[in-house]
Amino acid sequence: MMMMGILALLEYYFFQAVKTSLGESSQSTKRIIYILYWSLFSFTYISLIASVVVDVHQWPRALRTFVFGVVFTAFFAKLTLALFLLGEDIFRIIRFLWEKFFPSSASTSSVSNISRGQFLSRVAILAAGVPAAASLYGVIINPYNYKVHRVGIKLPNLPASFDGLKIAQISDVHAGSFSDKRKVARGIKMILDLKPDLIFFTGDLVNDIASEMDDYKDIFGQLKAPLGVYSCTGNHDYGDYVPWESKAVKAANFQQLMNVHHEMGWHLLMNDTAMLEHADGKIAIIGIENWSNFGHFPKYGKMHQAYPKAQGADVKLLLSHDPTHWDTQVRPEYPDIDIAFAGHTHGFQMGVETKFFRFSPAQFAYKQWAGLYQEGKQYLYVNRGFGFLGYPGRIGMLPEITLITLNKG
Repeated sequence: MMMMGILALLEYYFFQAVKTSLGESSQSTKRIIYILYWSLFSFTYISLIASVVVDVHQWPRALRTFVFGVVFTAFFAKLTLALFLLGEDIFRIIRFLWEKFFPSSASTSSVSNISRGQFLSRVAILAAGVPAAASLYGVIINPYNYKVHRVGIKLPNLPASFDGLKIAQISDVHAGSFSDKRKVARGIKMILDLKPDLIFFTGDLVNDIASEMDDYKDIFGQLKAPLGVYSCTGNHDYGDYVPWESKAVKAANFQQLMNVHHEMGWHLLMNDTAMLEHADGKIAIIGIENWSNFGHFPKYGKMHQAYPKAQGADVKLLLSHDPTHWDTQVRPEYPDIDIAFAGHTHGFQMGVETKFFRFSPAQFAYKQWAGLYQEGKQYLYVNRGFGFLGYPGRIGMLPEITLITLNKG
C-alpha cells in the first residue's frame, strides 16, 4: 500500500507539472504532449501488472531489459520532479503560515503567480530530464562496460613462493539479467587477459533459477587459472525469491545450480576449505554459503564447519558473499583470516567515485559497500558486481573485474 501511495504521489506531481507547464500552449501541442504522457503512463503500469501476472523469468531477455529500462528511467525522472516540487510546496506552506500570522501589505498578482507556477513546472521537468538521461545512458552504454580495479595487498605472513600472487575476483553475475552474450564474452576475455594465478567468484550466479545459466555456461566455463577457480553462493542462488511447486522442486533447482559450478570447472566451496600448498607454506581458501547480518537475508553459512580445515595455513582467504559478515562474525571470532572477499551490494549500481570523493546510496545500508577496507591486520574487498539486477544498467558504478596482487611485506 505504501508503494502504491508513493507511485500515486509521483504521478500526481508529474501530471500537474506537465499540465501547468503547457499554460496557454495551442490545443495541438497539448494533445501531442498528453498523448505522450498517457502512453508512458500506460506502458509503465501495464508493464508492472504484466510482471506480476506473467513470471518475468519467462519474458524474452531483450524485452525484459527494454521494459525495465523504460520503467526505471521514468521512475527516476518522476522522483526527481516530485522532490523538486515537494520542496516548493513545503516552502509555499511555510510562507502561507508566515503571512497568516504576520500579514503584510505586499501582494502578488494572480498573473505573476501563474507565470511563476509555469516557470517552476518547466524547471522541474528540465531537472527531471537529468536523471532520465543518466538512466538511459546507464542502460544503453554501461551494463557491459567492465572496469578493472587493480589492488595491491601486503601480507607479512605470505610465503615467499606465493609472493606476487594475482587473484581475479568477480561477483554477482546475475545471469538472468543478461541479454548480450557477445559483450559478456568480452568481459570474460578481459579477465583471462589479466593472466591471474587464481580466480574467485563470490556469489549470486543467477537471479533465482539455475536454468538462467544455460546460455552462459560455455562462456563462464572459459575461466581458467593455474591455481584454479573457486566460488561460493550468494542469497539469490537459493531461489528464495520466487514461488516453487514444492520444497523438493526448489531443492532440485539449487542442486542444479551447484552442478553448474562443477560443470564449468569451478571449485564450489560449501562451508569448506581448499588448500594451496608450496614447499615453504600454505594458503587456505575458505568458502561459505551466504551469511548476512542485514535485513532478512539468510544465514546459511557455517564458519564453524569450514574454518577448522584451514588450520596450519600461513594465509587464510575467505569467500563470503555478504560484506556484513566481516564485521559481525569474521573479525570478532576469526582474527587470523587475512582477507575476506565479498560482493552483494553492486555499489547500488549507481554513484560517484573520484580520487577524493565517493558516494553511493549503498552506503546508507552497508558500512562496507565497494572497494578495499582494512581493520588492523585484516582486509575486506567488496566487488561492485559483474552483472546487474532490477535496474538494467549502471550510473557511475561500472561492472567490476578485480585484480588483487598479494605481496610479502
